[in-house]
Amino acid sequence: YRQKFDRVTPMLADVLDVRLPDAGFYLWAGVPGGDDVAYALGLLAQYNVAVLPGSLLARPAHGLNPGAGRIRLALVAGTEECVEAAERIVQFTKEYRPS
Repeated sequence: YRQKFDRVTPMLADVLDVRLPDAGFYLWAGVPGGDDVAYALGLLAQYNVAVLPGSLLARPAHGLNPGAGRIRLALVAGTEECVEAAERIVQFTKEYRPS
């Protein structure tokens, strides 16, 4: 996983709010415009890359959903497939216009 993180994270950091995790095989990234569901649906529809909207993984607490505005990216595929997905995410993000 370290090799995947080392290759993918810098690519994504150019367009998303993302940093290397302390542990795990997920990356959490903030999305432009803050609508994690719309971003994930657009990415899947236009670039065939599936990510999980963070707002669907958490429940609101004190009026706030801690996952809102973020997506979870699981780096479980092979390294080259993860890099290809990252390239697609970068391209999508450059074109993405939040409503």
